[in-house]
Amino acid sequence: MALVKKGSRLITVDGTTYRWRLRGRPTYDQGLVQSPLTYAVEHADTPGTTLVITTDQPHPSNWLGTQGSPVLPAQVADSIRASLTDGWTPASPGSPFHLDQSEGSVSSH
Repeated sequence: MALVKKGSRLITVDGTTYRWRLRGRPTYDQGLVQSPLTYAVEHADTPGTTLVITTDQPHPSNWLGTQGSPVLPAQVADSIRASLTDGWTPASPGSPFHLDQSEGSVSSH
């Protein structure tokens, strides 16, 4: 399933262009700071398997006013590289590929 283009941003990593997007409004658990911020990435030209990245920070629009920091393009690029190394194939169809960067540990799929 392709990402919604509205609100998404393009990023080029090692010569390949990807589209990434944060959810504008937090989910209920993110609003209560019970689950961390997540964002999605896909291949811009041939969307296939979506990469879902779980961060170690709260959603910036959480309801409790907990301070979060913005997701920077450099962080997105690092996450894309790590996922590619872990076996993410962005142009092939399949189930979402998960990269968990919460709690200081990084695990995937």
